[in-house]
Amino acid sequence: MEIIGEFLNGAKLLKPRIFKDARGCFFESYNQKAFSELGINARFVQENESYSSRGVLRGLHFQKGEYCQAKLLRVLEGLIEDVIVDLRLGSPSFGRFKKITLNGEEGLTLFVPRGFAHGFLVLSDGAKVFYKCDNFYNQLSEGGIRFDDPALNIDWDLRGISPMLSDKDLALSSFDEYNKNPVFKYEK
Repeated sequence: MEIIGEFLNGAKLLKPRIFKDARGCFFESYNQKAFSELGINARFVQENESYSSRGVLRGLHFQKGEYCQAKLLRVLEGLIEDVIVDLRLGSPSFGRFKKITLNGEEGLTLFVPRGFAHGFLVLSDGAKVFYKCDNFYNQLSEGGIRFDDPALNIDWDLRGISPMLSDKDLALSSFDEYNKNPVFKYEK
């Protein structure tokens, strides 16, 4: 596993070493020792998997308080436009976002530290997304920011797709509202 990109003071894009032959391929998607050597020391306690159809947009989500989560995310099938936003007050990249295109072919893994909002748009007919979390989900600790927030001005590159969102995601607050009472602080 190697780091092929680092951004927003802590997020990392990782590329596995893939072994291919006539039978198919094999790669190690997670190894605690190898990840620790890359500076990722999160202890993952929960795994989640979602399947979404073309045009589904999930996010931008986060967990706050004692249920704050770091995530290790990989696309198993399909193609997504993944977006992370640094919400850590005092971070040099506070309020900035990063878009990463991920697909099921390359095996790239995205590490999203605590204090980030996360979301994605499905660009293929469907996409299966798998992620590990370093803390347990708690419904009362959910938070989020609208995908179309004007202050963040994220270009989702919708490619003519009319995004499908849950009612919950349509009701998320703005970045300006979050900024009035930020829940994450940057720690070096």
